[in-house]
Amino acid sequence: MESKKHGDSRTFDPNFKGPIHNRSCTDVLCCLLFILALLAYFAVGLLAWSQGDPRKVIYPTDSRGQFCGQIGTPLEKKPLLFYFNIMKCASPLVLLEFQCPTTQICVEKCPERFLTLKKAILNKEHMQYFSQFCKEGVDTTMMATELLRDGMCPSVIIPSRPFTRRCLPALETKKGGVVVIGNETTFTSGDVNLNATDLLEATKKSNIVVEARQVAMRIFEDYTQSWHWILLGLVIAMVLSLLFIILLRFLAGVMVWVMIILVILVIGYGIFHCYMQYAALKGQPGSDVTIKDLGLQTDFSIYLQIQQTWLAFMIILCIVEVVILLLLIFLRKRILIAIALIKEASKAVGHVMSSLFYPVLTFALVSVVIAYWAVTAVFLSTSSEPVYKVFNTTECEYSRQTCKPETFNRTNISAQCPDAECLFAFYGGETYYHKYLILFQFYNLFLFFWCVNFVTALGQVTLAGAFASYYWAFKKPDDIPAFPIFSSLGRALRYHTGSLAFGSLILSIIQVIRVILEYLEQKLKVAENRVAKFFLTCLKCCFWCLEKCIRFLNRNAYIMIAIYGKNFCTSAKDAFFLLMRNIVRVAVLDKVTDFLLFLGKLLIVGIVGVCSFFFFTRKIKAVEEAAPSLNYYWVPLLTVVFGTYLIAHGFFSVYAMCVDTLFLCFLEDLERNDGSAERPYFMSQNLLSTLKKPNEKVKTAWTTE
Repeated sequence: MESKKHGDSRTFDPNFKGPIHNRSCTDVLCCLLFILALLAYFAVGLLAWSQGDPRKVIYPTDSRGQFCGQIGTPLEKKPLLFYFNIMKCASPLVLLEFQCPTTQICVEKCPERFLTLKKAILNKEHMQYFSQFCKEGVDTTMMATELLRDGMCPSVIIPSRPFTRRCLPALETKKGGVVVIGNETTFTSGDVNLNATDLLEATKKSNIVVEARQVAMRIFEDYTQSWHWILLGLVIAMVLSLLFIILLRFLAGVMVWVMIILVILVIGYGIFHCYMQYAALKGQPGSDVTIKDLGLQTDFSIYLQIQQTWLAFMIILCIVEVVILLLLIFLRKRILIAIALIKEASKAVGHVMSSLFYPVLTFALVSVVIAYWAVTAVFLSTSSEPVYKVFNTTECEYSRQTCKPETFNRTNISAQCPDAECLFAFYGGETYYHKYLILFQFYNLFLFFWCVNFVTALGQVTLAGAFASYYWAFKKPDDIPAFPIFSSLGRALRYHTGSLAFGSLILSIIQVIRVILEYLEQKLKVAENRVAKFFLTCLKCCFWCLEKCIRFLNRNAYIMIAIYGKNFCTSAKDAFFLLMRNIVRVAVLDKVTDFLLFLGKLLIVGIVGVCSFFFFTRKIKAVEEAAPSLNYYWVPLLTVVFGTYLIAHGFFSVYAMCVDTLFLCFLEDLERNDGSAERPYFMSQNLLSTLKKPNEKVKTAWTTE
């Protein structure tokens, strides 16, 4: 009854010698759909590249939509953006349209002194200096009132500093919280007295878009200073991972226990370091400020100067340490079983050494997909046209309507609203292309997920086919086919592109739904509808669990595809029923091997991360002078840590795939054979004794002999 419920067990087949070579193409319709989707993706990319302009991200734009400082244009020598009236940047309009409702021009350098237009026009030298902050072609012989009426010049210029290519007031805060510009707290703009504190508020509003860019520029500078050290760190991570894998091949049992102990020690050192930093800051002025009171700071090093940050780090590491220790205590018996399986996987990897270098191909393909997606996304987001709107300070019925700067002065708008100006507002458009731009972005994201999942699936099928060839070779290594990785890759691409596209499509749809749910959650943050938030949280949890289940089913389905060459649905069903028929063994193995391999990745990341921390913070005296000068030392540190994890994950993913493949092949072997001379097992005696059921009596060809 149980057998029928979960399908029939495999029967003995004397001709079965591993992955079937005589197979046919599977899931052809999905293959054609994937090819058409890729062709459409390339078409979207070409359309985006023909319409987009990444300069909109790099250069600031003036009121006419021209790029400041762009090479090969009349504004090449004017890289900075100057605001006629920075006070207007305090308008709520900035929050809505991300544009200050004031004239903006490109200038060569920011103003360095106080000067009003009324005073400047009385002195030829002053007016010559002042005119560089007026519109091009200004007639300096005109009266000040005429220049202001026509919007040709600002009423006043104040000392400013370039900030992300924008001239913003050179504000300082003295003791007692007094805001000054230079040494002045107030100044006169025309007939109006202005306060430096008001300017500070206006400057904050003008920074709402560019503040993040300041951090990005500093991060970019850090990358230019440290990129070669980052590459060196990643090379060390690769060598360390490869060395660890080689040692695991010969000393699997010893290396696993060494790995466990070292992980505990590395995390323990992290706890000790955090405590020492916490204790060192105790009693220092300002160190007792909370992170909440500090708020968001662009200089992230400030957070490392308060006790609460190190206390949070210490608590997190303590929790991780306790969790790992508890898992090791309660899973000690299963760890022994997992070690035996890792030993067997080490032998397989040793016979198929080319499998260790296959993740390089996967990494290269994923990098190409990410690069294509990122470039297409940038070109799509910058493929809009400049949109101009009517900006004014008094009441006007044409306010915020679109306009054309070439014909604006000849329209009745300027007559009815004398103070109105036609200024660049944002990038957009009214064409069909611009209307459906959001759909192109969505398609770009969806194909990104589909392609990444397809590349991952291709790697899993290729490795599964190679390791299955090892397992089903009765005389190892004599019966192992030549070039198993290349043979498996060829079979996957020739016969099973459709099946891989099918499995990755299902996973991609779920991932896109999760992205949409994240987007909706961001939109609902300002809402007070708790019921909607509750249901949204439940949906997020459900789809997270669904994605994990689909990943598990896909992985085992790909193993069955690599062995039998059937379509995706049949392979997924066969793999699921095979696991269900052997649920006891699955429960014993569980995810213990994944946990041990994760500890291996954690160890390599910890070693490289700690060394990188000491290097970039200049705490190693021998190489103190070689370390680059950085704005944020955590930029190269996190890059190295993240890159190290990806590299270690690439190497250890080979082991994980090997373990899963050997386990499924082992279950198949038990159902097909009985260990007799006529039906001998393909597994080793050690693997059989490790994974057999308790009190299970088995006969093997070796014991018979």
